[in-house]
Amino acid sequence: MQAAPGKGRQTGRRIVRFGLTLGAVTVSMWASAEAQTLDRVRSSSTVKLGYDATARPFSFKAEGESATGYAVSLCMEVAEELKRELGIADLAVEWIELTREAADHAIRQGSADLFCGASPVTLTRRKEVSFSIAIFPSGTGAVLNASAPLALREVLTQGRPSDRPIWRGSPARTVLNQKTFSPIAGTTSEDWLAERIKTFQLSATIAAVENYDQGIANILNGESDVLFGDLPLLLDAAARGGDLIVLKRHFTYEPLALVLARNDEDFRVVVDRALSRTYRSEDFPAFFSEWFGPPDDTIVTFFRQTTLPE
Repeated sequence: MQAAPGKGRQTGRRIVRFGLTLGAVTVSMWASAEAQTLDRVRSSSTVKLGYDATARPFSFKAEGESATGYAVSLCMEVAEELKRELGIADLAVEWIELTREAADHAIRQGSADLFCGASPVTLTRRKEVSFSIAIFPSGTGAVLNASAPLALREVLTQGRPSDRPIWRGSPARTVLNQKTFSPIAGTTSEDWLAERIKTFQLSATIAAVENYDQGIANILNGESDVLFGDLPLLLDAAARGGDLIVLKRHFTYEPLALVLARNDEDFRVVVDRALSRTYRSEDFPAFFSEWFGPPDDTIVTFFRQTTLPE
C-alpha cells in the first residue's frame, strides 16, 4: 500500500526537525556543563579555586592559611582579572583542597573553576580538561642521598640523546641494576620510569611513593636509591632538610599550567590575559623570586616566549 502524496515528505521533515532539536539540546547540555564558567562566577559573585596542599612551592597549606604558593598567587591574579572583566568588585574566592588525581574530575563537574597546582600538560589529560599558557618549565628530575655512589650519579647525569641513552651501555647498566627507584605515584614520572626500566631491561625495583615527603624520607633512610618527580618540587623538598643531591638534569620536559574546563574559551582568555600581564609586569622577577629565587636567563626567556600579546 503506497503512502499518500506528500505524506512521506511530511514524515521526513518531522524527522529532520526532531534531529535538529535533539542536536540543539545536546549542544546546549554540553555548553552548560563545560562552557559557562564566567556565567557561574557572575551569578554567584564567587570563583572556586582548587589547589593541591602537597605541591610546595606551587601550592600548599601554610600554618594559619588556607592556601599559598606560586600557582596560588597566580590564581589570585586571575581572580583580580575576573573582577575587572565582570565588574564585580567584591568577588569572593573559595579555596577547595583537592588531590592531584581528583582535580580533573572537579574541573569537569564544575565544582572547581580553576586548579592551581603543579599540573603537567599532557595529551591524555587534554581529552578531559584544558590548560592555561604555561606557568613553569618543569620536567622529571631526580634526587639522591649525598652518600650515593659517584658512579650512580655519573650515569644519571651524563645522559645522551633519547635515541642513544647511556642506560643502554655497560658498565652503566651494571651500575643501575639492583637499585630501587621511586617515582611519585600518579605522576608522569611513574609511567616514564616504568617504560625506561622495561626498554633497557634493567633488573631494578620500582617502589612508588605517595608524596614528596615520603620519597625524601625513603632516600634518607636508604629504602630508595633515587627519587623521580617534578624537578622544582624535588628542589623544594630537598632544600627543606637532609643531606641530598638534586641532579642538574631534566629527564623529560613537561611545562606546568593551570587547569580549566574544556570548550570554555571565554574563561581561558581571561586566565591567559591575567598570566600574560603578570609575566610582563616589572614586579614579576620579585614575584617569581619569592618562591624560586632570582630567575636566571633561561627562565626569563621562557616567560618572555610564553607571554601572549594583547
